[in-house]
Amino acid sequence: TMGNWLVNHWFSAAVLAAWLGINIFLFTYYFLFFDRDERYFYTRAILGSALAWARASAKCLNFNSMLILLPVCRNLLSFLRGTCSCCRRTLRKQLDHNLTFHKLVAYALALLTAVHTIAHLFNMERYNHSQQASDGSLPAVLSKMHLQNNKWLNPIHSNQTTVEYVAFTTIPGLTGVIITLALILMVTSSTEFIRRNYFEVFWYTHHLFLIYFAGLVIHGIAGLVRGQTEKSMEEVHPHRCARYLTQKKDEGCWHDCCKDPEFGSIPAESWKWVLAPVLLYIFERILRVWRARQKVDVTKVVMHPARVLELQMQKKGFHMEVGQYIFVNCPTISLLEWHPFTLTSAPEEDFFSIHVRAAGDWTERLIDTFQQQKLEMPKIEVDGPFGTASEDVFQYEVAMLVGAGIGVTPFASILKSIWFKFQQADQTLKTKKIYFYWLCRDTGAFAWFNDLLASLEQKMAESGKADFLTYRLFLTGWDTSIANNVAVHFDTAVDTVTGLRHKTIFGRPMWNTEFSAVAAAHPRSVVGVFLCGPEALAKSLQKSCHQHSSLDPRKVQFYFNKENF
Repeated sequence: TMGNWLVNHWFSAAVLAAWLGINIFLFTYYFLFFDRDERYFYTRAILGSALAWARASAKCLNFNSMLILLPVCRNLLSFLRGTCSCCRRTLRKQLDHNLTFHKLVAYALALLTAVHTIAHLFNMERYNHSQQASDGSLPAVLSKMHLQNNKWLNPIHSNQTTVEYVAFTTIPGLTGVIITLALILMVTSSTEFIRRNYFEVFWYTHHLFLIYFAGLVIHGIAGLVRGQTEKSMEEVHPHRCARYLTQKKDEGCWHDCCKDPEFGSIPAESWKWVLAPVLLYIFERILRVWRARQKVDVTKVVMHPARVLELQMQKKGFHMEVGQYIFVNCPTISLLEWHPFTLTSAPEEDFFSIHVRAAGDWTERLIDTFQQQKLEMPKIEVDGPFGTASEDVFQYEVAMLVGAGIGVTPFASILKSIWFKFQQADQTLKTKKIYFYWLCRDTGAFAWFNDLLASLEQKMAESGKADFLTYRLFLTGWDTSIANNVAVHFDTAVDTVTGLRHKTIFGRPMWNTEFSAVAAAHPRSVVGVFLCGPEALAKSLQKSCHQHSSLDPRKVQFYFNKENF
């Protein structure tokens, strides 16, 4: 429910409200300022309200450009997470919404860029029209002022100028075109599909942000949009003197408005907004380089079926928690590319590990590099770990864990860690029972996870704790050969698809049935439901949690937690 969401995400809600509020305030304030201020009386005579639209959106663009880098300063976020380790976990967890906020700011930039560009296209058109007009109207008179002195108002000084000419020959025009293209490329190449399947495209295109910031700082330098100077305002205030401008000047001058108004540029100010975050980001990158230089020992390489590579590593001073991730670089493949991987080891183990499946050029080459290594191990650099630990799992007597597709990866770490804690009779572990649901199209790429489940199952059976973990595998994509195989072997105790003792189920889970069964088995427990998987699944699980929680607080309650990996 909305109430629950606000309790758990008050920090995110506050940040969102503040961000929206500041954007609305900046836009409204500067829109009214440029729409009303006397210094822009003559500018508005030529441009109309398009001036206010362009300037207000420019302020918001500066504000959002200032924010866009902050959520991707990973080491800064880790530092903040560390310093507020005394705060409630919900607050630390909010810091994991950093990428969501980053995307939100990016969409705002895209929208504001559209507003700013369209407003300036209108401005160019109106400047051009006024320059070519010879009807003695106020815009026409103002546009001819460059002939007498340097105090021009209209940046277009010739009748042959086109919008295209201005766009590609002036500093604001050219930088505007370049940073808009950079923004379009960054936004389009960062879709989920491209990040999952062509990470390199996303990685390299995203570095156009360097061009974006350089262009942004230069963009306003030429000062093409001008207003009346303070000195000129005192001498010839537009309220008093505007009407005399359109009258033909006679030889003698009998009023106090003989002088022409003088105009000056609005100083460039984008650099003031983005200087601090850019310096912070540079510091962040230096820190990353320094951290990556620390030696990593690859202690074991395992090739699993379906081209999945497991790397077990050690690094001095490396401390991980369950559910965290690292960034990995392999200099032999690419000096620049860093790829994120969820850690699949438990903190109790004396190494940390990742499982790499072939998805894109870089991962293919990494797998080949390690398959072909004969004498010496290829060098690996590691930055991290990042992310908040998923320690909430240990706080519930009963936990329902749901992993969908590649979303099972963090549960490797969680299941192993729970088992270690269980064996060592760890006081922090409240868990008495785990239900694990694994949904995937085919088990091929996750054979390693199968092996992990099988070995856990065996260890639990040996120590007489076979009922500690109940799991079900749901195959959502299956073909007839599997179906026939299953039909033949239906009476075996071990599953034909996975070799595990519990049956594989074909199709999707009936969540109502699953939740009812758990509620019946644990009538007085608080059940934590954890998902790592798609948004649609999150919605249906949240609904089930709500439906199956008892109205009586002493009876079964389901709490939903979605992990962000």
